[in-house]
Amino acid sequence: MTDRQMTLQKHIEELRKRIFIVILVFVGAFIAGFFLAMPLIQYLKQTPEAAGLELNVFNLTDPLRVFLDFAFLIGILITSPVALYQVWAFISPGLYEKERKVTLMYIPLTFILFVGGLSFSYFILFPFVIDFMNGLSDMLGVEEEYGINEYFHFLFRLTLPFGILFQFPVVIMFLTRLGLVTPDVLRKIRKYSYFVLLVLAGLITPPELISHLMVTVPLIILYEVSIFISRFAYKKAMKTAEEAEEIED
Repeated sequence: MTDRQMTLQKHIEELRKRIFIVILVFVGAFIAGFFLAMPLIQYLKQTPEAAGLELNVFNLTDPLRVFLDFAFLIGILITSPVALYQVWAFISPGLYEKERKVTLMYIPLTFILFVGGLSFSYFILFPFVIDFMNGLSDMLGVEEEYGINEYFHFLFRLTLPFGILFQFPVVIMFLTRLGLVTPDVLRKIRKYSYFVLLVLAGLITPPELISHLMVTVPLIILYEVSIFISRFAYKKAMKTAEEAEEIED
């Protein structure tokens, strides 16, 4: 067996080990989700947005589906920092010492931004959308009757994308440090990016102008922040490359 084959085999074994760790942690977190799901569901049912609604069950399996969805999402949320750390641990041997320290900081930052995205969408956007829908129902003179499965799925659809979209600055920083993205490229494609963000906002929100703007404006701000972060990360990457060249010389 050649050295290259031995190195490849070690990488595969290392990757398997880290994937196994992530799966093991997720199984434990999913089980923990069984105990945390019900208190969380009860809490969300008592919030002002849901307290005025009568949530019903239209299918026999709806309560089970909602319970399992919450347990699964709790498991994902608990596992995500561990999964990110395992990714970092797998790629860190190929990084410089400064790059290891910087990329390690991505893990808590990613988690914080995800929670921040969820918080923004749940505490600011979601109440506005619920009030809008209730007001529209009153104007139409119809009686509101919601299924618990539909209510929480709508909640997930509105909040989870924000948790993911708020990762954009971290992704841009990481891609910039890898040399795959530059601030100039982000500025050149700004108008196309704005169009994509408008489309994403339209997919997330109901067909109503105010809620659409409430989603679009933060996303545009995130994009502009990402350009600033990319400029900072690009300068750092250039400095690291120059230092590496000086060491080799």
